[in-house]
Amino acid sequence: MVIHVENRDIANKFERLADLLEIKGENPFRVRAYRNAAETIADLPQPLEELVQAGSDLAKLPNIGTGIAAKINTIVKTGELPQLKQTEKRIPGILSDLMRIRGLGPKRMKQLYDELGIRSVEDLERAARSGRVRELPGLGARTEDVILAGIKQLRDRAQRTPLPEAEDIVQPLVEYLRKVRGVKAVTVAGSFRRRRETVGDLDILVTAGRGSPVVHRFASYDQVATVTSQGTTRASVQLRSGMQVDLRVVPQVSYGAALQYFTGSKAHNVALRKLAQSKRLKVNEYGVFMGKQRVAGKTERQVYKALGLAYIEPELRETQGEIEAARRKKLPRLVSVDAIRGDLHCHTTATDGRDSVAAMARAAAQRGYEYIAVADHSKHVTVAHGMNARQLARQIREIDRLNEKLDGIVVLKSAEVDILADGSLDLPDSILSQLDLAVAAVHYGFQQSRAKMTARLIRAMDNPHIKILAHPTGRLINKREPSEIDLERVMRAARERGCYLEVNAQPDRLDLNDQGCRLAREMGVKVAISTDAHSTGGLDLMRYGVDQARRGWLESTDVINTRSLAQLCRLLKR
Repeated sequence: MVIHVENRDIANKFERLADLLEIKGENPFRVRAYRNAAETIADLPQPLEELVQAGSDLAKLPNIGTGIAAKINTIVKTGELPQLKQTEKRIPGILSDLMRIRGLGPKRMKQLYDELGIRSVEDLERAARSGRVRELPGLGARTEDVILAGIKQLRDRAQRTPLPEAEDIVQPLVEYLRKVRGVKAVTVAGSFRRRRETVGDLDILVTAGRGSPVVHRFASYDQVATVTSQGTTRASVQLRSGMQVDLRVVPQVSYGAALQYFTGSKAHNVALRKLAQSKRLKVNEYGVFMGKQRVAGKTERQVYKALGLAYIEPELRETQGEIEAARRKKLPRLVSVDAIRGDLHCHTTATDGRDSVAAMARAAAQRGYEYIAVADHSKHVTVAHGMNARQLARQIREIDRLNEKLDGIVVLKSAEVDILADGSLDLPDSILSQLDLAVAAVHYGFQQSRAKMTARLIRAMDNPHIKILAHPTGRLINKREPSEIDLERVMRAARERGCYLEVNAQPDRLDLNDQGCRLAREMGVKVAISTDAHSTGGLDLMRYGVDQARRGWLESTDVINTRSLAQLCRLLKR
């Protein structure tokens, strides 16, 4: 028997196991093996359950040996990882979640576990409020404040699901519904359609012919754990994943109005209703009405046109000035995935990637790209994987040779250079000067003060070889809060130095976020949307970065990797 389990669920189990083993003080190589396996699994383009059903040899996958392959088979067939359950009997699984609080890595979590007996969120909250945390070596009153703020954020985000996880959950359901007799259209609305980085409940709208069994089939979906309510045109269920999903069947004549209404946001809809009232109209989920006469509703464009507005893309519906811009016909022409002409941040087997330079180049060419920048890690990030100047020089020669053979795509020579605590870089100018571009990033020391972190980033950009500041705030969604930096000052410095900021498309980063993108646009700072891909499949993550850019009102002209290679090279000159 094979049950339905997503790759992300499998990856999360191995990541959680690694966390608990690290808190326990287990062999660091074993911990690293599980983390590497989790990264590989999360990036796989094909569902592991399909590979298991096909009898594929999972041990041939990167970072997946025979032992981990056997564990994957067990998860796919039973839904459980026995080693994780056994470990959680000795170390509470919640400690893995607590590690996501800013400043609480495995070492501090182990300290709290061993010395204060922390076993739950409530234990940690009591210890912080009573002042017991500050009594431990290396901790203080500020740590307690950070912990209490982190606990609040942990509880808040427990109610929301990261967008890619929501996609993994809802897309099979959408495909299932599209196959139901009589169904004409299926759309997921709400914050999912607005491409928020995390989503709450899911709203699915359907149009269907008379007599379609779509509501019954929805309630009978094999991933439904509980049917909360069910009628003739709507139903609510809770899936096994824990997500609440609502289905509504609406008539074709009202589909656009319903789609607009259930896409939201709530504040955007309130503003539209006020605008409608000023025009003696009424707008709701059934249409736009003048008295009892429906004047619009079949499509969203009709709804906005009836209110005297240009069509507002879903990503912009957050009451951030979009209604006034639509009234004045001044909305941005949002960047699209099709406009991207290359990826400026990816990794290969030279460091912690899973594919060669040549394989990454071929995969980029298949996506229609003109160029791809290989930006492998410098040595300081990790002794096991980073490159020193000598190794980078060897890779530069390798890329030069490869470019002589490639047709239709160019591999740009780059490196992800670590920004040290004082803002200096961990590779010398002698090697950086040989690159087409260098990407600078912070990978440790995220707890520096706002002033020190801001100065650290600006000093890194002082180096003329640095072209892009990668994942500028250092956040990891649901895992690590952004660093305290003066982002406006950093952007001003980037503009003055001819640097660009990255919109990192990794689903757990999405950094810059949408507000950062909007600020960059307002300050005249261009961005690079890059995937930070560690495999050929990772190049497909570009769409998540584009989602963030669109939410930040960015147009193609605001993004440097929408340019041709020749145009990009001119932009990269400082």
